[in-house]
Amino acid sequence: QVQLVESGGGLVQAGGSLGLSCAASGRILGIGPMGWYRQPPGKQRELVATIISGTSANYADSVKGRFTVSRDNAKNTVSLQMNSLKPEDTAVYYCNAVIKSSSDDVYRHYWGQGTQVVVSS
Repeated sequence: QVQLVESGGGLVQAGGSLGLSCAASGRILGIGPMGWYRQPPGKQRELVATIISGTSANYADSVKGRFTVSRDNAKNTVSLQMNSLKPEDTAVYYCNAVIKSSSDDVYRHYWGQGTQVVVSS
């Protein structure tokens, strides 16, 4: 079965940087868009960034200029480099990918378990 696993969360000081990674594994036939969502404490989950190809990415206004999303198709991974972190970036970050597996002939959304990012002031 398809699985997404995030890594790289932790505690950082405001203004610092942190890199997140997400690896997809399993019986994968194809991967479409990949991206990151986050859920701050007490708030709804929101889109952070998505990437369709190596040069096509979209970002939430709140993270533009600070975050960079990238993917490595050979490794089935998507990464999020977070710079100039702010306390309001504190959230659980979730990896998302649209994946076609050998169990299906359609693309479905898959989610990682989440990794927590805490930015202290």
